[in-house]
Amino acid sequence: MYLEGKIYAGDQLLSSAKTKVVRKKDVDFTKSLDVALVSLCHTLNLPNLFWFSKNTREFARYRQTIFSNEQFSDPVNFTQFHIKLLED
Repeated sequence: MYLEGKIYAGDQLLSSAKTKVVRKKDVDFTKSLDVALVSLCHTLNLPNLFWFSKNTREFARYRQTIFSNEQFSDPVNFTQFHIKLLED
């Protein structure tokens, strides 16, 4: 499984990356996903983000969610950050 992230300014794709979601027997899926998200944000040089309940609902239902630029701890120069869980 991979977590893919894409950064957009309006409808223009600025950058993208993906990272492997490593599953271990003694670690639950949520923690594995959290580690992958932190790694993805680090790869894309993103500040800390705020995960809201709408992100949980979207991710549980569609295996993807969108973060607005207001959901970051520091100002950013893009409008949206999309993440999507991809199967191998």
